[in-house]
Amino acid sequence: KIISPCTMALLTAPSRLSSRADKGACVRPSAPASILSRPIAARSSLTSHRTPISKRAVPKLAATKEDAATTEEHKVGVEKTGPNFSAIRDINAIMQTLPHRYPFLLVDRVVEWEKEKYAVGYKCVTINDNFFTGHFPERPIMPGVLQVEAMAQLAGIALLDPENTESKGLFFFGGVDGCRFRKPVVPGDVLMMRAEITKYNKRFGVVKAMGKGYVGDELVVEAELTLAMGK
Repeated sequence: KIISPCTMALLTAPSRLSSRADKGACVRPSAPASILSRPIAARSSLTSHRTPISKRAVPKLAATKEDAATTEEHKVGVEKTGPNFSAIRDINAIMQTLPHRYPFLLVDRVVEWEKEKYAVGYKCVTINDNFFTGHFPERPIMPGVLQVEAMAQLAGIALLDPENTESKGLFFFGGVDGCRFRKPVVPGDVLMMRAEITKYNKRFGVVKAMGKGYVGDELVVEAELTLAMGK
């Protein structure tokens, strides 16, 4: 019976491997018989599953000049990031609701408002504010009592209906509790305030509101305000 060279190699492989193992050589595991019994073409398909390097996706390492130009066009400069929020009520609408006038009108704009719920507004603090002349000449700081007054005015805006002209300005400061001043407010700051109505006794016209003032993301003043609604 004629034996092919390939068959002879397979038959003699175990004896050669065992002799090499006896000598301490590194022995490579032989393939399972199930794989050896398959045709050579079928065996080659089991090991050729990797994608050729030439066809692999190569990551983009650097942006092209066109991408850089597009990024530069969409880049927003600091001059376009000011605190100019869209106004629900501008200064003219505020003056139609509150009776306060210069130099005691301390809310410049209202940006959020829900009747008898809350209001968000702000005051732009500038060196032209008259109180800086005496508080203090060498280090101008917005008086804390005026910060509280500004939050009380905003709470009044939250309570008053702008369409009801008969109730214009009919609220009074009743008290302040738990007031804290955490950081000075100086010229150039934007005092962003939120006044939230926490209790409203319509029978007696007594209102409790929580006021908070921020410069940027820092809390600078907070207080619990009591207002008395006029009749």
